[in-house]
Amino acid sequence: MLNVNGLDHLNLNVINLDITVEWYRDLFGFEVKETGLSSKGNPYKIIGKSGVLYMALYENGHDEVDANPLNHIGFNLDNFDESIDVLKKKGIELGYGGIIDYPDSKSAYITDPNGLEIELSSNFGGGLN
Repeated sequence: MLNVNGLDHLNLNVINLDITVEWYRDLFGFEVKETGLSSKGNPYKIIGKSGVLYMALYENGHDEVDANPLNHIGFNLDNFDESIDVLKKKGIELGYGGIIDYPDSKSAYITDPNGLEIELSSNFGGGLN
């Protein structure tokens, strides 16, 4: 069994990044933690409250909500390396070629029985403050 510390983040596709960020900032006090471009060239922002919850928001590039705007959910794990061993013993494949090393964290991606991608991270919020 994996020892989950908590829900780390939600990864969502949104219509308008700036309007969405403003809405979450004004209602919940979420701050912008990181900005950039996705591998497809779409802008993204990571917003949230340090140590509480993050949201990775990716602008979808069209004027409609995606049929399923949830891209993936992320869980922070208590002992990342032991958890990877558990996944391997259970025969659960890691996506994207295995463990991804980010600047301040490591992640592994798996898929649940419904096809939902789950990111498992070694550091809460990828180490963002």
